Amino acid sequence: MEGRDESQSPEPSATAEAEAAPAAQNAAGAVPGVSRRLRSILESLLFAAGDPLPLARIVQLLPGYERRDVVRALGDLAEEYARDERGFRVQQVAGGYQLRTPRANAEFVKALLAQRPVRLTRAALETLAVVAYRQPVTRPEIEAIRGVDVDAVLSTLLERRLVRVLGRKDVVGRPLLFGTTPEFLEAFGLKDLSALPKLAELGASADALERAARAAAPPGAEPAAVEPLAAEPPAEPLAAEPSAIDPPQAPAAEKE
Repeated sequence: MEGRDESQSPEPSATAEAEAAPAAQNAAGAVPGVSRRLRSILESLLFAAGDPLPLARIVQLLPGYERRDVVRALGDLAEEYARDERGFRVQQVAGGYQLRTPRANAEFVKALLAQRPVRLTRAALETLAVVAYRQPVTRPEIEAIRGVDVDAVLSTLLERRLVRVLGRKDVVGRPLLFGTTPEFLEAFGLKDLSALPKLAELGASADALERAARAAAPPGAEPAAVEPLAAEPPAEPLAAEPSAIDPPQAPAAEKE
């Protein structure tokens, strides 16, 4: 915008100011200066948060802004980052917004961290896929599907915060019910569980669980075969982008 000598400009009338105000607004109805300021604030919040920041929390932190303006600014920010091929992306993950590095830069980030990517073992990935399909699900139900003891693997997944206890099933013995966590969504880059395809979309075959596990497996990490499900209504499978997560140590050997 070109500068001008305000000392030589006449004082605008109230009518002129009122007529000029709508022209200062963009097509979306937001004042450009306010929009830039809001985007700047959002960048700072997302950067400082690190973890996914829920929209409700963002709105709570910005009492001077309308919810719709915050949503619009987040969308504008995401488009700007992608269009300019910036080193960050604004993504909806695990029920919130988060700054994430693009996959194209992954090798350089890994080199900086000087950290060998750790991956889920086949047993852990397989069990995690069953939990994602059948949650809420009990340990005996997981073992019935997999045909092996899963105590060690479940303990590892709980420690990694990929699985959590949701409650107890109202049956004899009241076994614990397990489900996935926000960290699971974040690790696999999922907005929420609705982003997972239905089991029927993978095909109603006996190896559907195995294919879902393979779809979520990192390159080179071949999941073991998964036992077919019983004849129950299909639930949501684990079908996400490859992840670079793994338990700190391998679980105890399973009983075959």
